[in-house]
Amino acid sequence: MVKVTVDGQAVEVAPGTTIMQACEEAGAEIPRFCYHERLSVAGNCRMCLVEVENAPKPVASCAMPVAPDMVVSTTSETVKTAREGVMEFLLINHPLDCPICDQGGECDLQDQALGFGGDASRFDDNKRAVENKNMGPLVKTIMTRCIHCTRCVRFAQEVAGVPEIGAIGRGEDTEITTYLEASLDSEMSGNVIDLCPVGALTSRPYAFTARPWELRKTETIDVMDALGSNIRVDMRGREAMRIMPRNHDDVNEEWLSDKSRFVWDGLNTQRLDRPFIRENGKLTPASWDAAFDLVESKLKGKGAATAAIAGDLVCAEGQFALKGLMDALASPHVDCRQDGAKISGPRGNYIFNASIAGIEEADALLLIGSNPRLEAPVLNARIRKRYLMGDFPIAAIGEAVDLTYKAEFIGAGADTLADLLAGKQSFADTLKNAKNPMIIVGQGALTRDDGAAVLAAAIELAAKTGASFNMLHTAAARVAGLDLGLVPGEGGHDVAGIQDAAQSGAIENVILYGADEIAGASLGDAFVVYIGSHGDRGAHRADVILPAAAYTEKQATYVNTEGRAQMTEQAATPPGEAREDWKIFRALSARLDVTLPYDNLAALRAAMYEAVPHLAQLDDVIAADAPVAPPHDGLGAEAFTYAVSDFYFTNPIARASAIMADCAKAKNEPKNHGDSSEGTGTDG
Repeated sequence: MVKVTVDGQAVEVAPGTTIMQACEEAGAEIPRFCYHERLSVAGNCRMCLVEVENAPKPVASCAMPVAPDMVVSTTSETVKTAREGVMEFLLINHPLDCPICDQGGECDLQDQALGFGGDASRFDDNKRAVENKNMGPLVKTIMTRCIHCTRCVRFAQEVAGVPEIGAIGRGEDTEITTYLEASLDSEMSGNVIDLCPVGALTSRPYAFTARPWELRKTETIDVMDALGSNIRVDMRGREAMRIMPRNHDDVNEEWLSDKSRFVWDGLNTQRLDRPFIRENGKLTPASWDAAFDLVESKLKGKGAATAAIAGDLVCAEGQFALKGLMDALASPHVDCRQDGAKISGPRGNYIFNASIAGIEEADALLLIGSNPRLEAPVLNARIRKRYLMGDFPIAAIGEAVDLTYKAEFIGAGADTLADLLAGKQSFADTLKNAKNPMIIVGQGALTRDDGAAVLAAAIELAAKTGASFNMLHTAAARVAGLDLGLVPGEGGHDVAGIQDAAQSGAIENVILYGADEIAGASLGDAFVVYIGSHGDRGAHRADVILPAAAYTEKQATYVNTEGRAQMTEQAATPPGEAREDWKIFRALSARLDVTLPYDNLAALRAAMYEAVPHLAQLDDVIAADAPVAPPHDGLGAEAFTYAVSDFYFTNPIARASAIMADCAKAKNEPKNHGDSSEGTGTDG
């Protein structure tokens, strides 16, 4: 340990610690613009200057490591004068845009100008202006405000892995721009908005809509993928205005994918706010009693001919209530794997056993039928983070794509997996020789006819090479559904079997619980009850629609891909007559004379925790039993396809989002030069 004295207080810190970190350890406040703990050190804003004994001038505390017996002052007149000078230079060309700037109220420059700047400007010349840049439909630019901290540049290069932002020019003529002024080609571009300490980069969809002090903030969990990113939802009334990331070092650090961040407008549109009944081929509004009467007339006494499919965004409480209802109806036809993934066996077969944070401890990686860049962008950034540390060979089986890091694509299909298992592929030796190798299996490898064989081969390969077996899910609801046993019982049909039986008439009734990826025609003439939040594919096929709450409108449990149970918080009430999921199943069970044994959420959770105890251990990753290879009929010869092909339209909320539609359009169109003709927000 190294002893350092900061403002008269002695602290001991590890060798290599920067002066800024030592000062923070001692409780001293150090202003900064360019420094960020998750990015490389740039040292170019000079706001963090401190005085070091025997140093000829103030030093940048973010870039200089401590030395034994170093004496640092953060409050001397020299430091105060230096900071005022730096702030004066930063403000020379900065426009007085605060009244119309979306960063107002959350601006580091505002705060630090007040705390560390002078009280007047001595600059009388004309300010320079910079043309705005086109960074796509998500990031709005007003580059005259830019202070050249280069946080966005470093994020794009180091975290997102798309080095498309850089600086051109020198001195006062320096500008931050994108390559050929084209849109950012990243699934994580919105993070530059959070990183920008001024109002140069702001949210385009949120522009001029609200001030931060007008919004009600709720800390909750994201469900756009299976990562379980921690988020904050900002509401005005019952309207979602924006979604921001929260820090969780073991899950999403402080990053968020663009879909998770900008899907908020989909929470406000195409909502189901009342029950509907199909009459004469058309869906017409109805009362809850009328809807329940029709469902009762169709389902009562026909439990064995009733099936249920749970979707990708539904919560654990709702799935537990659905499972209870189906058990009470004596129906074994229930499945939470609406994509048809051949997942079975103990818990170790279907979770990310090494944990998300454990990626940083791995020393070799094999991807099987997975494109994590689209399936879980923030997890992909964690893989890139480990890649940049060095000595991390990565191989992939599947179609060659840009993962933002170097990976060797050693094959396209299950035959390559068989060769690895037989030791015919050189990467098998790489896995064996590694100390902590990792295998990640994507859903695209498991939804095939030979999905069970692929799962078995991957588990056997992990056991043979000493690698950890990890499954990367794409559905936020999947792990909880598997934990709760929403798989076919004895003699029951899986998703494909339910569709076949519905077409043949063996299944007469189908409950679609948020299941919007099922083709309506595949259900034949079955009577379909849809329970969900949005008017998407499932609702279009339904004979009865029962409106439910979205993930921001209920306190509910979700289990992420590593098996970590987390709880959302209610940010708004469900619209209109919509109700929480479990309440719908409870009321429906009473109508069918199989009343579920709980009347409130606490009683439901008590029963759920008794059935699956680890769901009560929120924010903990509970180690699972070792994976066990399931029975199978042998590997096929087809190439793997990835589970996600259109990143922006993977679920009903995203498909209801105009912002996601703009992103998809920008992604598919040729890149254009920016249009800097926008107004300021005061132009009517």
